[in-house]
This record gives sequence, C-alpha cells and structure tokens, in this order.
Amino acid sequence: MTSDRTVLVADIGGTNTRVALAHSGGVDRATIRRYANAQHSGIEEVLNHFLAETGATGLSAACIAAAGPVRDGVARLTNLDWVIDPARIAPTTGIAHVAVLNDLQAQGYALGHVDPDSLRPLVTARAPRAGSVRLVVGVGTGFNAAPVHDMGATRLVGASECGHMSLPVHSEHDLQLRRFVEVAHGFAGVEDVLSGRGLVRLHDFHCQKAGRKGGADAASIMQSMQAGDPVAEATGQDFVRILGNVVGDLALVHLPFGGIYLIGGVARAFTAHYDHFGLGQAFRDKGRFAEFMDAFGLWIIEDDYAALEGCAQYLRETAE
Repeated sequence: MTSDRTVLVADIGGTNTRVALAHSGGVDRATIRRYANAQHSGIEEVLNHFLAETGATGLSAACIAAAGPVRDGVARLTNLDWVIDPARIAPTTGIAHVAVLNDLQAQGYALGHVDPDSLRPLVTARAPRAGSVRLVVGVGTGFNAAPVHDMGATRLVGASECGHMSLPVHSEHDLQLRRFVEVAHGFAGVEDVLSGRGLVRLHDFHCQKAGRKGGADAASIMQSMQAGDPVAEATGQDFVRILGNVVGDLALVHLPFGGIYLIGGVARAFTAHYDHFGLGQAFRDKGRFAEFMDAFGLWIIEDDYAALEGCAQYLRETAE
C-alpha cells in the first residue's frame, strides 16, 4: 500500500459491523465506527452510512471481512441474511476494487500487525520456530479457525468452516449434551456449543440436569459464573473443556508450531476463567500424544479491531 493510498476496511460479525479507514501505517483508529447489523438492510447501507459520516472520498480499494464462507469472491453470512458481493458494493460506494475475506482469514493477516500488549499467553510452549504455521481460532457469534502460512513475503491464510464440524463425544455426559443439541437442530455442530448462543444452550442443558429453569442470556451466565453459581460453573467447566479438546484436535491437524491465537468476544469473556477450568489440561488431553501437545503455545488476542488490521494488511500485500 503506497503512502498516499487510503482504503476502507470492514469487519462484519453476526451482530455488529466495524468500519474504518486505513493508510500505509495501518488502520486509522480514530475513524472506526460500529454499526448494529439489525438496523441496516445490508452491507451497502452500512458502508454508505460510514462514508456519509466521515466524508471520505477518493478511496482506492476496500477489503471486507465477513463471518461466513466466501465463494468466488462473494460471502454469504452464516448468522445473518446478507450477501457480500463486490459487484453490488463497488457501484454503490464508488470504490472500484473490493475484496472479500472470511473473517478468520482477516484475523490471520493481522498476526504480526497487532500491538504485542494485546496478546495474552494462556498455554505456554517451547519457543516457536521462525516461519512455522500459526492458527487463528475465533469464538464469538460463531466458531471457526484458519491456518496461517508465511512463505517469504507472501502470506496464505486458508479458509474453513470448522464451526460446523460434528460436536465431539468422549463420554456419556458428552453424548447426552449432543442429543440435547440435536433436539433443537437435528445436528450437533461445534458452533452449537462453542459460541455465544452455544453457551446459552450449554447452560440450558445443565439447568435441565439440575431441575432448574433455563433461558438465561450469555451475559447473565458469565455473571452467575463469577458469583460461583454451581450450574453456571458446570457450564463454564464444560465450555472450556470442549474448547480445549476441539482446539487440540485442530492443532494436530494443522501443526501450528508458531502458536494458536484465540479471538472473539466469547473467547475474551472467558480469559479470567481458563486456568480455573483447566484449558491447558483439556488442550493436552490426547493420550500418548499429550507430551507432543507441549509444542503448541496458546494466546488470546485482546484487540477487538484486529480483523480490520488484517484487511488493511491484505490490501497492502495484494497491491505490492
């Protein structure tokens, strides 16, 4: 990205969309705006709202991160009835070049470009080898992961839809949970437990087992957990255990010796609880391969705008 180039970057989550301007030095944080998706008909309306608010003109390119699969440059959001299509966005906004990434891909492009102070270690490991694969795992409105491969000056971030893998079963308790989820959906995926709405469903499951009424929202569950409520504690214990198991499985698939990075609002909400609920033990629970798991470090990224930085970095790389 040349020094005089100004671009637009956006991160569409399941609930909110963040939009900003970026220059050669990265995202201009003073320009960041947040918009509630429910109050807009689509991304075109959000972007035009942003352009009107900021008065930005003459933008050379845009990169949009979307929480959903991207095919042929077009994204369909998993948890929102929006289609992110450059062919629609370009004429509406006047921005000729529009790129669309999966939101986890954007997070992958952000690695190395976020403030080191926003990285908090959760599981320590041996020092990573330079150039090793890294893995970004998102836990928020949904669940997903993306491997990050650095090849000289080029970075490749693979897309996936990990949240729709089958929910793992390791015990009779897990089987009961899976059947509980299947009653509502017909299929129990990882995202049906490891997400904001998944936390609610997991709490409902534990309420049913305890003979209590469910229906609490995620924020209330976290407050009850902090207060030591036994049902909320059991919910948190299960959430962290399943998260550790699933992330451990993904580590064995991708071998991210460069580290694993958790992102997303739900992942951050559990930061104070990971040690208490045994994230490291669950992550390493791989039988005879438990010692091998010590090769993988686990961090949480506490920068809520990292995906915007990733979008800016993607445009910078593709322009060079």
